[in-house]
Formats: sequence, C-alpha cells, structure tokens
Amino acid sequence: MSITRYDPFRDLRSLQDEVNRLFSTSFSRSFGDEGIARGAWAPSVDIYENKDQIVLEAELPGMNREDFDLTIENNVLTLRGERRFEKRDDSDNYHRVERSYGTFTRSFTLPQTVSSEGVTAEYKNGVLRVALHKREEVKARRIEIGGESADGKTAPRTIEAQAESSGEKRESKAAGSR
Repeated sequence: MSITRYDPFRDLRSLQDEVNRLFSTSFSRSFGDEGIARGAWAPSVDIYENKDQIVLEAELPGMNREDFDLTIENNVLTLRGERRFEKRDDSDNYHRVERSYGTFTRSFTLPQTVSSEGVTAEYKNGVLRVALHKREEVKARRIEIGGESADGKTAPRTIEAQAESSGEKRESKAAGSR
C-alpha cells in the first residue's frame, strides 16, 4: 500500500477545473466581449479605417435584406434583426443543428471624427458593408510652407498634417530638402 500525501485543496482545484470547463464551452455563445448576454447569436463584425472613411462589415449569412435593420441615433450605430430557423419539411429529422438562430442586436459608438450624413450601406453575398465618411475637418491634408532653407535657397517645404481627434498628440512630419 502506498502512502499518499493529503492535499486539502485537491477537491477545490477539481471544482475550479469543472467550472472553467463549463464556462468556456456552454456560455461562450451567450456572453460576448462585453460580458453580458446579447441574445441567441451575434453576427461577426470587422471594422477598419482608411483615409476617407470607417467601414463596418457584418456577416449575415442566409438572411434577406428585410430580416435586419440598421439605424444611427445619438452617435450610435445599431444593427438588429432576426435569423429564423426554417424547417424544410415536417418529415426532416435533424440530428445536429450547429448554426445559431434568433434575434440579435449589435451597437457601436461612433467616434466624433465620423459624419452621420452620407452613410452608405450595401448587402451582398451575406455581408453587410457600411461606409461611414469622415468629417472634412479631420482628414489629413498637406500644408505648403514658404521661406528659406538652411542653405539659403528659397524652396517650399511640405508638412504632412495628420488628422486627430480631441485629446490626442499632434504629429507632423516634415518632408523636402533640409
């Protein structure tokens, strides 16, 4: 007979492992990054930015244009809708259903650099693409500077001005001869 050392925390670690396993599998679909329940499912979204606009792309496979709604109110973009489970035939006997169905709501707070005017949205091949145009005053622009350079020649210099939102550091890059 072997002697095993008593571990008072063994049962506690075992319980913690079970709880971690439960939360990592069962609740991952119900709870999002915000930590609150958002519904039966939430469409995946990509958000990226270029020099003229911020673009949001949402995956809405198997849905019709009439199944979802897009609104902007108080600088918040909201996408809501419902994907319904459509049983093809009463004689169908499903063995497994892994795709998510039900209502969803996704809300995104827009930065102050975006104009809610002139927003365009296009739904094609199960992907909703929303283009939010930046305000003119926050777009990057070139500024010509006249005057003398270090060698005494008069040559214009160009400064690349970066657009910024309030509270950020201003950065300028000087280009041209020195």
